Amino acid sequence: MNFQALAKPSVLTQPLYEPGKPIEHVARELGLAPDTIIKLASNENPFGPSPRALEVAKKALERGELYPDGGCFELRRKLATERGLDADQFVVGNGSNEIIELLGHVFIGTGDEVVMGAPAFVVYKLVTLLFGAKAVEIPLRDWRHDLAAIAAGITPRTKLVYVCSPNNPTGTANTEAELLAFARALPAHVIAVFDEAYAEYVDNPPDLRPLIREGRKVICLRTFSKIYGLASLRIGYGYGAAELCTLLNRVRQPFNVNAIAQVAALAALDDRAFAEKCARENRAGLNQLEEGCRKLGLEYVPSVANFMLVRVGEGIRIFEALQKRGIIVRPVKSYGLPEWVRVTVGTREQNERLLEGLRATAG
Repeated sequence: MNFQALAKPSVLTQPLYEPGKPIEHVARELGLAPDTIIKLASNENPFGPSPRALEVAKKALERGELYPDGGCFELRRKLATERGLDADQFVVGNGSNEIIELLGHVFIGTGDEVVMGAPAFVVYKLVTLLFGAKAVEIPLRDWRHDLAAIAAGITPRTKLVYVCSPNNPTGTANTEAELLAFARALPAHVIAVFDEAYAEYVDNPPDLRPLIREGRKVICLRTFSKIYGLASLRIGYGYGAAELCTLLNRVRQPFNVNAIAQVAALAALDDRAFAEKCARENRAGLNQLEEGCRKLGLEYVPSVANFMLVRVGEGIRIFEALQKRGIIVRPVKSYGLPEWVRVTVGTREQNERLLEGLRATAG
């Protein structure tokens, strides 16, 4: 059988996403007990899921024979109340990743261009290539999105421009004033996609809703995977103009978001004490890691997200050495940063264990 001969040529050259290694995989590979391994690779919440979300999710399993609400009506209504917009200005996805793909289905085709920072979340590039378009990557400046250079990279063929703030994998952010000015200066044929996956970790995050109310061509993306701890349930959302959300809903699959994820997300939005605790503990964890890296003489990129970049010399070697000690981090060679690793902020105990591992392997 030769399936490759039948496949679309673009599929054969499509890059693959490299996720952080699962705990179970490392345990099998290295003969370690799973409960001795800590995973600080995928920007997950070390404090687990929202307790309120967990409670309702368990109850939702008792109705597992029923299809979910295909339009996520209650969740969109709740989000509308929370964000001061209308319910039809939201689209809910199987993680915010799905919405990135939906944007490709609606707007990107062969010969088009999509502008993005480099390094930034790799899925922007993967989806762009999947739809036969050109990914125009603009280098960061001082580890932040160079918005002026991104604007200069726009051509008549540009359909979308992605700005991730805080940015993955650097943890850096642009200011509200910078983002507003950038969006207001974009040409009429370009849609700005602002990825706010880590916004809840930021003190006073930028409010980009004025752009939506002004009728600008923008969409903002958020997720329940990070501060709410619902990564395994795969649920995120976008908000923007009702017309844009209607187009995205046209191309999404029926029942794309399961019922358990929907009720968990609803409950998580009300679990403000949990989200505030996670943000507070994350700030303390960032301070702990920064202080530890300074003592070890390791360069790092100051972050406002729930992860940070640390320069360790040979990223792959340190990644492998830490794994042998039961600590999973993320090498970022694929992002063009072979000397760095990305580390998720863990609990105080996990952070200390990571610093001890870095002391032994990279210090």
